[in-house]
Amino acid sequence: MAQRALGTKLKIGSTSPIAIGSLTSISSPSMSQDTIDVTTLDSDGEYREFIGGFKDGGEVSASGFFDPQDQGQSAVYTAMENSTVEDFTIEFPPAMGAKWEFKGVVTAFQTSAELEDAVSFEITIKVSGKPTLTITP
Repeated sequence: MAQRALGTKLKIGSTSPIAIGSLTSISSPSMSQDTIDVTTLDSDGEYREFIGGFKDGGEVSASGFFDPQDQGQSAVYTAMENSTVEDFTIEFPPAMGAKWEFKGVVTAFQTSAELEDAVSFEITIKVSGKPTLTITP
């Protein structure tokens, strides 16, 4: 059953996670997998054969309205300045019972001010290691 996105949160930190405020969009990890060509002279039908290689957790992006007083936005900016690997959680609305957990490095933090628009910001997080999707019934 489809659910509204309202209430979805992106948090930074592990001991006392801080929600990143004023978000209007959050993407999930964009996972992918490399392939390894294992084609041989004995391969059937003149088709290449492959096996799975390394997986990549991809990136997570988020955007919203810039609020320099927001603790979560400040924590993300600090993480980028310090080049630290941080814990992140994407919590979907409680009715869904699902969340993503991953470690990541903040690779982009951008603010934008345009005529007749609210001041906005965007962040990009490179996932480090395996992201985990937890679903509780």
